[in-house]
Amino acid sequence: MFVFGDSLVDNGNNNFLSSLAKANYYPYGCDFNGGRPTGRFTNGRTIADMLGALLGLPYVPPFANPTTVGTRILGGVNYASAAGGILDETGQILGQRYGLSQQVVNFEINLSELRLMIGATNLTQYLAKSVAIVVAGSNDYINNYLLPGSLYSSYTPHDYANLLLNHYARQMVALHSVGLRKFLLAGIGPLGCIPNQRATGRAPPGRCVDSVNQMLGSFNEGLKSLVDQLNTRYQGATFLYANTYAVFGDILNNPSLYGFKVIDTGCCGIGRNQGQITCLPLAMPCANHNDYLFWDAFHPTEAANAVFAWRAYLGPPNDCYPINLQKLAFL
Repeated sequence: MFVFGDSLVDNGNNNFLSSLAKANYYPYGCDFNGGRPTGRFTNGRTIADMLGALLGLPYVPPFANPTTVGTRILGGVNYASAAGGILDETGQILGQRYGLSQQVVNFEINLSELRLMIGATNLTQYLAKSVAIVVAGSNDYINNYLLPGSLYSSYTPHDYANLLLNHYARQMVALHSVGLRKFLLAGIGPLGCIPNQRATGRAPPGRCVDSVNQMLGSFNEGLKSLVDQLNTRYQGATFLYANTYAVFGDILNNPSLYGFKVIDTGCCGIGRNQGQITCLPLAMPCANHNDYLFWDAFHPTEAANAVFAWRAYLGPPNDCYPINLQKLAFL
């Protein structure tokens, strides 16, 4: 399993970068691996961790860790980087990060190592059976388009989404060209409902920021369309679209069905909705982590990540299109 994306799936890459976007301190990771923070931006496992477990795979190491060499990379590698986006400049206000294009370059570095280890013929078979998980795009809105003075503020939401999708498609074609054949591409969830956006005061108390959610439609619909195009263009490869927005919507509409009691406030953070910033070092989080949909101003709890992972793994086409990850694994 090879993981690409942002802080929703970063498992420690930013620990090794000069970045303000880090989660290598308590209370992050308080429910993971004996409570030792690893750089995951949640209390426990990420969506990628859970998808890997459902596929029967071990945790994959972060690319930036100097120990991620040799046989450690045979089970896969995680390239995701907090603050990273589809566009190279996304997240630059937070310092160093790997954008999607750099993550693809990093993957190709590991590919050279794998080729030396297992040989070109074996590598072709190995990559054809591997799964690429891609969770990207949120930062291109939160840490780019929605920022005051953004380079792209003159773009309509539709034009900006098209710009993102063109860059995104280029990277997926690059990954396919070097041998990957199984892809899960996650859409963007309703960012207008995260505590950070609720804290802006641009919506009445208890409401999401509808204007932010509406602008994501062009991207998500375009990503699903891109999946169709790639599946048509590349026979022998399978691309899936994970409908994060719809799954999130289900939880928000029926929180008690999923065991959540608090859906608008982070379990830790400060300010309105605990949504001003991420968790401060050694901050005391809420008492019952599983009651909360959000861990901090931006990121879901482990309990929420479990819902997303199961729906992508076993869900119907409205959750994961055109087939789910379990079916993809058997192809």
